[in-house]
Amino acid sequence: MGSLLFRSVKKKYAGENRYSVADFNLQVEDGEFLVLVGPSGCGKSTILRMIAGLEDISDGEIIIGNELVNYKPSSDRNIAMVFQNYALYPQMSVYENIAFSLRMRKMPKPSIHERVRNAAKILEITPLLEKLPNQLSGGQRQRVALGRAIVREPEVFLMDEPLSNLDAKLRVTMREEIMKLHHRLNTTFIYVTHDQIEAMTMGTRIVVMKDGIMQQVGTPREIYSKPANMFVAAFIGSPPINFIAGVVQQRDGKLYFETRQSSLLIPEHLRHELLRRRYIDKPIKMGVRAESLQCLTEEEIDADMNGGNYIKGKVDFLEFMGADVYVHADLTHYKLTVRTAAVDRSYQVGADIVIAVNMNKVLFFDSLTEELLQ
Repeated sequence: MGSLLFRSVKKKYAGENRYSVADFNLQVEDGEFLVLVGPSGCGKSTILRMIAGLEDISDGEIIIGNELVNYKPSSDRNIAMVFQNYALYPQMSVYENIAFSLRMRKMPKPSIHERVRNAAKILEITPLLEKLPNQLSGGQRQRVALGRAIVREPEVFLMDEPLSNLDAKLRVTMREEIMKLHHRLNTTFIYVTHDQIEAMTMGTRIVVMKDGIMQQVGTPREIYSKPANMFVAAFIGSPPINFIAGVVQQRDGKLYFETRQSSLLIPEHLRHELLRRRYIDKPIKMGVRAESLQCLTEEEIDADMNGGNYIKGKVDFLEFMGADVYVHADLTHYKLTVRTAAVDRSYQVGADIVIAVNMNKVLFFDSLTEELLQ
């Protein structure tokens, strides 16, 4: 069983006045691909090392399968860890690196040979078995590190930023390889990264961390479309979400999000929640993704295609992304980024621009707590 259970797990290092990991509670299902994501120093690698037994737990419990492992030596936990720097023995061949842990267990040579050959076949590195690590590319070394983990047939695979040393193109290839490997082995994977693209594309569930505290756990779609707070909303998504400060005001039975230069009609499904929580005449922050904004032509404005929910400004600068263009607009009191198709129309820096806001896709956050309101 590759399930894990964290019960109020905490970690505080000697001499520090705060917890590196604070009250971490989570159930990880057998066969799940869980990604821990967050900025440097948020505690994600510490969690991984506590699972592996490389760090002591200050408080709480970690259960793997049905067994409490708090005080169990790392060597006796049925887990395998893939490190950022691969940690290969330079003087050993690929075969010897993969077989090393099995030899330490005194496994019979025929069994070792079979496991190494099977792992090499899965990872397509059979021709490399007699080579030394310094004769391999970064991607090949990463496959060897994965092979060393596979042969142990662990209950849980732990991966600590395994792709961070690879170039951008190879990272994409290795992401695909690791996802295929997970599907093939049907084993629990716990993967640590600071790269939100890796998290969104690889994980069946994502845990977003900040300052040792779990901010949110959910599927990639849940994390993206309904972030728990402004930190999660800003950390997940590219380009980053736009935030606009304003006030909720009521006129003629309708609610409007008022800023210093625009008045946007709040849709009914959000209106009831803001009324219920008494946010009338209170400061609030609106989050809107770049794809929920649209650059309008004069004809579209005249036709009032967006119910009047648009903002005027100037093009500040442009980012050409291939199929898309990120239009960065200066709206005097704040800035917005719009994602638009590159073939739609051309834009000039300094030109006037009108941006339509899809108010059915916006998110509202409390200005003080930064928590999502809907």
